Amino acid sequence: MVTTKPKSLFAPRDMTEGQPWKRIVEFSIPMLIGNVAQQFYNTADSIVVGRFIGDNALAAVGSAGPVLHLLLVLFVGIAVGAGIMVSQYFGAKDRSNLSRTIGTCITLTAIASITIMVVGPLVSRPLLILLNTPPSIIDWCTGYLNIFFLGSAGFSYYNILSGVLRGLGDSFSALVYLLVATLLNVVLDIVFVAQFNMGVPGVALATVIAQFISALLCLRRLRAMNESFDLDWPMLKLNKDHSLTLIKLGLPSGATQAIFSLAMIAVQSLTNSFGEMVIAANVMIMRVDGFAMMPNFSFGSAMTTFAGQNIGARRMDRVDQGTKDGVKIAVGVAATITVFLLLFGHYLMNVFTDTPELVRLSMRMMRILAVGYVAMAVTQCLSGVMRGAGDTMTPMWISLITTVGLRVPTAYGIAYLTRSELYPTGRPESVFVSLLVSWTLGALITTVYYRKGSWKSKGITRQEA
Repeated sequence: MVTTKPKSLFAPRDMTEGQPWKRIVEFSIPMLIGNVAQQFYNTADSIVVGRFIGDNALAAVGSAGPVLHLLLVLFVGIAVGAGIMVSQYFGAKDRSNLSRTIGTCITLTAIASITIMVVGPLVSRPLLILLNTPPSIIDWCTGYLNIFFLGSAGFSYYNILSGVLRGLGDSFSALVYLLVATLLNVVLDIVFVAQFNMGVPGVALATVIAQFISALLCLRRLRAMNESFDLDWPMLKLNKDHSLTLIKLGLPSGATQAIFSLAMIAVQSLTNSFGEMVIAANVMIMRVDGFAMMPNFSFGSAMTTFAGQNIGARRMDRVDQGTKDGVKIAVGVAATITVFLLLFGHYLMNVFTDTPELVRLSMRMMRILAVGYVAMAVTQCLSGVMRGAGDTMTPMWISLITTVGLRVPTAYGIAYLTRSELYPTGRPESVFVSLLVSWTLGALITTVYYRKGSWKSKGITRQEA
């Protein structure tokens, strides 16, 4: 049996009891703070290189991003699958399967990390060349990526182990550890770049070291949670059934992230054609966008854990009520963020650069993007519920349709139709209009599939009953 200590902030939290909206908010707030701290990793990199090196260095960090995301999606898939399995087994009070699931996650992550460490440095430069990365920044991009790939174990284990903690309902522990690592990352960024003159690779090294620290702290916490599961050598042995279930649940989510990354790469090639000023503006917008999207991602993850635990406990009534509460809260927060960005976004852009033209260009694009956050709030919450139930295929197909089938053709189509003497490759707004269109359609399709209700029969504990 799984036991809990609900009065402790650091204990697993049972989300099958109490008012749904309160449990969702209690879980979401630490996760939101943690997601904001996670975003500081990349944002601190951008601020440091933009201020201490220059706009070209800022463009280099941004151009490396899509390649980095593409080769790390495997870890995202494992983390999502782990969170679903852990939450359902925890909700069902199944200590044996919970222990084997966590052990399998740790071992699979080790295998995946070694794979990325070998493959990543071999393909980074060819991919950058394929993307038409400007020659002035390609060496910086390559060095940045290679350091990340060689140190990918820290990134992967933090994401996997924090996913396990969230599946257990403990979003507070991962928050504390991440805040420590974030502070360390900012300090090392400044030391490596400003003091040691390591340039763009220095910020990558700082992030890798900080991620290793956060991963070690998560592992230490899990080893101390023996009241809920067993984490010993026998449990680390790969279990065939748990591995297959983990892959079955995680592969669609990993594929979804891969789809996003491929679309980012395709659109990045278009962005690169607009020149270094637009590339730098895109980096600034994506950093601000990263913070603006954090509440949506946090509520989506909270809904996955909430749905998983309650489906494991056979409490569909709580799942339905919690979904209504979660969507209302997420939409309210997203609307507030949209208004804030429209009114005060230029102050955020000034953090990255003192170039007035770059700030004006960034805000022009940000105004297009900002109105899509409400749509993403709906998509993330409803997709989170479906994933928590074990239906990871539906969100994948929706992402495929809206991202590959809609966003990429729309971006290139608008760019082609807006070519002129002033904009020989098209207007740069095409990148952000296409993203807004895909977000809006994604929310509509997700709502339709959620209401169909077929996701309710996907729970792994229901199948094993």
